Amino acid sequence: MFCFGTVLHIRPRILDVVAHGSGENADRLADMTAGNSLQHKRVRKSPGERRQEILDAAVRLISERGYNGTSVQDVADAVGVTKQGVLRYFPSKDNLLAAVYHENYNTFGSVEDFMASGLPGSGPDDFRLPAYLRFLVHCNSTRPLLVQLFSILQVESFNPAHPLHDEFANRRDSIWQYYSTYNWNLPSEFTSFEEVRPTLRHALEIMDGVQLRWLRGPAIDLCDEWADLEPAIFPSPIWDGYR
Repeated sequence: MFCFGTVLHIRPRILDVVAHGSGENADRLADMTAGNSLQHKRVRKSPGERRQEILDAAVRLISERGYNGTSVQDVADAVGVTKQGVLRYFPSKDNLLAAVYHENYNTFGSVEDFMASGLPGSGPDDFRLPAYLRFLVHCNSTRPLLVQLFSILQVESFNPAHPLHDEFANRRDSIWQYYSTYNWNLPSEFTSFEEVRPTLRHALEIMDGVQLRWLRGPAIDLCDEWADLEPAIFPSPIWDGYR
C-alpha cells in the first residue's frame, strides 16, 4: 500500500513535467508514464477464472495465516483486484471461507472417488473400510496445502464465534452418517456398522495427528507412516482379509 500511495503522489509531478517540460527529459518521462499504464493494465478474465483465482489465493493465505489473520483486502491484493472485486463473487469474508472449505477440501478423496478408482477393496462386492482410509491418506499426501488449511481451521474453530465452529463441532457425527450410507464388507465379529464406530473414530483421530506430524517436519512419508499404524488400528486376526 505504501508503494501505491507513493506513486499517487509522484504521478502529478511527472505529468506536470510532461505537460510543461520540453526536450529529451519530457519525452522520456512521457514514455515512462505510458509504459506504466500498459504494465498495470488489468488482464480480463472470465468470471469463472477470476472466481477460482480468488479461491486459490484465499486457500494459500488462510493456510499460512489462518482465517483470523487473513482479510478480504489481503486476498484482493494477492489477486491484483480491488476489495470490491472480491466481494462481487463472495459477498462477505464468511462466504469466502465457506467456499474455500466446501469447494476445495471436501471435494477430493471421497468415498465416491474411491469407488471409481478400481483399487483393491473398492468394488461393490468387496468394499473395505481400511482400503478406503488408505486411499484417503494417499489423496491427502498429494495436497499438503489443503491439509494445512484444514488443520488451521480446525484449531481456530474452537472459538464459538468462528464461522466454521458448528461445522467442526459436528464433523465427527457428519462423517459417521456419511460413511454409514455405504455397504462395507466387515469381519463377521461385527454384527452392524454401528459396532465399528469406535474403530473408525480412533482411525480418524490418528489420521489427524499423523498429518500434523507430516506437515511439521522433518520429512516423513505420510503413506508409509499410515501403513505402519494400520495393523494397530485394524488388528489381526479380526481384520485379516478385510483390509
